[in-house]
Amino acid sequence: MSTDTDMGTRPTPTANGPLERFFSLGAHNTDVRTEVTAGFTTFMVMSYIIFVNPSILGFAGNEALAGRGLPFQATLTATALVAGVMTIAMGLFTNRAFAIASGLGLNAVVAFQLIATLGLTPPEAMGVIVIEGFIILVLTQTNMRESIMRAIPTELKRAIAVGIGLFIAFIGFVNAGFVVPGPEGSTPVQIGVLTGFPVLVAVVGLLLTILLRTAGARLHPLIGQSYLLLGILLTTLFATAINSTFAQSTFPIPGVGQWPDKYFGAPDFSTIGDVNVFGVFAKLGVITAVLTIFSIMLSDFFDTMGTLVGVGGKAGYLDEQGNFKDVKRPLLVDSLAAMAGGAASASSATTYIESAAGVEAGGRTGLTSVVTGVLFLFTMFLSPLAGVVPAQATAPALILVGWMMMTTLAESEEYADASGRTVSGARSSIPFQNFEIGFPAAATILLMPFTYSITNGIGAGIVLYTLIQIFVGKARAIHPALWVVTAAFLLYFMDAFLRPYIT
Repeated sequence: MSTDTDMGTRPTPTANGPLERFFSLGAHNTDVRTEVTAGFTTFMVMSYIIFVNPSILGFAGNEALAGRGLPFQATLTATALVAGVMTIAMGLFTNRAFAIASGLGLNAVVAFQLIATLGLTPPEAMGVIVIEGFIILVLTQTNMRESIMRAIPTELKRAIAVGIGLFIAFIGFVNAGFVVPGPEGSTPVQIGVLTGFPVLVAVVGLLLTILLRTAGARLHPLIGQSYLLLGILLTTLFATAINSTFAQSTFPIPGVGQWPDKYFGAPDFSTIGDVNVFGVFAKLGVITAVLTIFSIMLSDFFDTMGTLVGVGGKAGYLDEQGNFKDVKRPLLVDSLAAMAGGAASASSATTYIESAAGVEAGGRTGLTSVVTGVLFLFTMFLSPLAGVVPAQATAPALILVGWMMMTTLAESEEYADASGRTVSGARSSIPFQNFEIGFPAAATILLMPFTYSITNGIGAGIVLYTLIQIFVGKARAIHPALWVVTAAFLLYFMDAFLRPYIT
């Protein structure tokens, strides 16, 4: 798989200091400056979770559920603490450029399914997260998780990376205001109203980032390598200038696009450890509790798998068959992060697809993760300043990272042209014309953005692949682990039908 597509000339480190030796920077063809820049880039792209997570878990703006969620400041502290500690652990233990934070989507399940719908208290809901994280940890230690990853066909792994790219780009378009829900009875989505200062900020940010991407290297190599970070910073400065000059209410979230009155705030650790591990069984009953834990575990399990494959492919961590060497290490840290997120009342923490931003900026080792983690820890004290960056400033980075991940769909090859000369070209890395693998791959790619879920895309692709193999008489060729995964996903998709009969 391609690892450095269109990234320009990689730095050649010459130093032999402690950081170079510990993180093997030379072996990964990188240097301290590049890794630090990549760590800043990853942090800037995913730092939105510090404010989004408390809003979701606290039911911000929802009067009907007010008081049932978690307090904003305490959840912000817990979110930053877990992200910082576990991202640093990922960097030190795995030497891979992955970052960890509370999973977007998983936090919505905790808030709106566990608390709002099923009636669990926040401590009971966090107990569910601790349990599902522990189960994933056991699967990781018994090599079952790694076996499942290896059982997935290479073409589906590539489709996962492409689907995640589309998903990231779609998030970027939504955050920018370019795509909005359609009116009731109309199309599900439509183009946004391209007027107003927030959209202007996104447009200017996208143009700036493209300019830095295409012409920055001619000015200075560092500009070309850090175009995502520079794009976010310059766009934030533009947004702040617009907000200060024309309207202090340009952005709806307080503090966004405005210089704060103070830069430091004391962290609030009041919800750390406030967990009831077994309360879910008493409140819901054993069968419903088990199914609830299982469905959340599947989502967490395969979100991480998709992220490791998608980001790992661009970072050069995968072999020719799409397998991740030493995958057990990042899986172990990710499993512990899920438990830590629950124990800290920050929801399940997971490896972030936005790690691809740091990879695109040149990050290849755990030093990138350490830098990102340290920045997350700082935000426990600098939350007023961290809240200045608007979503419209990070949207261009997400769009371009989505494009970068979709390049997995093409791979170079040499072929003879009409005159017999050997030339280089590109072809699809997924044989879509082969229905047996092409249709499941297409379903994987399309359902991720269309259902706003990485898990749904992976599940649909795996189930369709297994069913088609059965229909064409190749059932014996299916890996045993794939049978287990298919059955689990069938249960996952049937959960909505089964739940009324077991509650």
